Amino acid sequence: MVDDEIRALAAVLLERVGELAKEIATRIRGALNDYDAVPEEELEEACRTHYGNALQTLAGQAPLDTDTTARIGRRRAQQNVPLPSVMTAYRIGVKYFWEVVVGEATASSLVGSDQLVAADSAMWELQDKVTEAVVSGYHDAVAQRLLASDQERSALVEALLAGRSMETDAVWSAAEALGVPRNGPFAVVAAEVPHIGRQALPEVAAILSRRGILSAWRLRPDIQLGIVYLRTPRDLDVLVEVLRHQAERRVGVSPPCDDLYLTGDDLRLAKVAMRAGDAGSGAVTVFDDCPVAVAAAGAPDVMVRVVTSVLGPIKALPASERELLLDTLDVWFSCGGSAEEAAKRLYVPSVGDQRPRCSSSVIVWG
Repeated sequence: MVDDEIRALAAVLLERVGELAKEIATRIRGALNDYDAVPEEELEEACRTHYGNALQTLAGQAPLDTDTTARIGRRRAQQNVPLPSVMTAYRIGVKYFWEVVVGEATASSLVGSDQLVAADSAMWELQDKVTEAVVSGYHDAVAQRLLASDQERSALVEALLAGRSMETDAVWSAAEALGVPRNGPFAVVAAEVPHIGRQALPEVAAILSRRGILSAWRLRPDIQLGIVYLRTPRDLDVLVEVLRHQAERRVGVSPPCDDLYLTGDDLRLAKVAMRAGDAGSGAVTVFDDCPVAVAAAGAPDVMVRVVTSVLGPIKALPASERELLLDTLDVWFSCGGSAEEAAKRLYVPSVGDQRPRCSSSVIVWG
């Protein structure tokens, strides 16, 4: 890369590498507050490593060590030093380093102008490789941290939805880690994946977050699950809107529950709602909005909730009205759900005029 004169100059500067590293570290710390997170000795050691290796390379004593440079980049990411600040620190170091090279060359007369031009080209080539290694190491650390965070969040969602025994403190800790409130209402979402291991609702957490809705998700081989915090009643409508836009396969949404501890119970209801949709479609079924479809896809114990939500108000009626409505319902069922046929069967003649018995009931049930 360089001639003998530059190698000789680099060898001379190697003897001063400790002094150079200390000065570069001082300049970086004075210019960048973000480097307060980096211990003083560690920063000096990093500068000594970087510029010592660069001088060794220019002197022909060792190849450029990009592995060590990448480790330093990973370390800065772990210390939460922003990448732009890391790049600025390197520019500060290179600027000072080149000033020293030029000063030493002028003072010692070891090299002339032509050799300095060659040295400049060689130094920037080295710096490009160093920068590439630093950025690569930094991005690797960020990716690993995000992956670890995602895995932790996924495990917490799994623990809540699997109905595992969790103490109250553990549930609260899970809520804090997931970034959702301790108290609801919450809804559980179950989405059928298009292929094994592939997300059914890509980027759904980010999309909901932009709409002001907090959520946490877990991907299983055949289903993607989510816990969604419904801050306002309107949030359920927004959730369904987003799901309908994103879904490729069936999606089910559970009834809201107020306790994060109970989301495991609601998972089953979300799955029942999902199965109520047409297979192969992107249908989004909300459990409480489709009682007939849910009843068809559910189990006997699920029917208890359906009956309670659909027929519950009848219990509050006077006995005579309740009996009238249930009789009408019985006729409607016996007519295969035909309101017209049920009306004919319920048509009862009276003195002077003929009126359909329970016509309003037929309308209600039909």
